[in-house]
Amino acid sequence: MHLTPSRVRSEYEFVRDRPVAPLITEVRDALGEQFGTTVDPVSDEQYRAEVDVVFTDGDRAVNVAALVAILRELDVEDDYPGFVVDELLGQELAATIAGGQPRSLLAAATFHYADIHHHSGETAGIDDLDAALAAGFQTRLPGWEWTDGESPFAVDGRSET
Repeated sequence: MHLTPSRVRSEYEFVRDRPVAPLITEVRDALGEQFGTTVDPVSDEQYRAEVDVVFTDGDRAVNVAALVAILRELDVEDDYPGFVVDELLGQELAATIAGGQPRSLLAAATFHYADIHHHSGETAGIDDLDAALAAGFQTRLPGWEWTDGESPFAVDGRSET
C-alpha cells in the first residue's frame, strides 16, 4: 500500500460518506439501556463534522486512512481464519479515531459491542470498518452525561501546602 496525501483524501471522503450515524445512535441506545442512562443520538451532520476534525490532524489522518484502506480490502475465505486480524484492525481504528486515553480504551471496547450487533452483509473488513467508525466516533462525540462537564477528578495544579 502506498499512502499519499491524495490517498488520505480519498479515504477521508469514503469515511465521510459512510452512513454511520444511524449505527452510532443504535449503539448509543443499546449502551444507554445497559448503563441506565440516556445518550444523545448522532445526526449525519454531526458525524461528518467530526470526520472533518479527525482528518484535519494529519498525523491521525494518515493512520486512520491506512487502517480504513486495509479494512476496505480485507476479506478472508470462510471468515473465521481472518477473525483475529479484522478484529485487531477494527479495534485499533476505533481507538485511533477516539484519541488518547481513556477514550481510546472505551472506543476499543465499544468496537466489540458494535461489531457483535452489526452485520452489513458486505466483506468481513467492511463490517468491522463500520463497527470501528461507529465506536470511534461515538466516543468522540458529545452526548454522554459523564462527558458534559468538568471531571471532578481534575487537579487545578496549585499545591495546598
